Amino acid sequence: MINYKALDNVPMLLYILALKTLLLCLAFAGVKIYQGKKIEAALKREQAEKMRLAQQTQRLIDGLKED
Repeated sequence: MINYKALDNVPMLLYILALKTLLLCLAFAGVKIYQGKKIEAALKREQAEKMRLAQQTQRLIDGLKED
């Protein structure tokens, strides 16, 4: 025999499940955004370091040409 009173809670349980799923999706999206910004900042630092080294190398080459 089926307990029909237990089925009264099914809509509430589905709402809770949907809310939990939404919160998890938002949390994962937030983590992905954070990781993307972190990687982008690291790439910018790396590019700036390469540019600084290239400029330093160019100054050394120019210094050798003047001698």
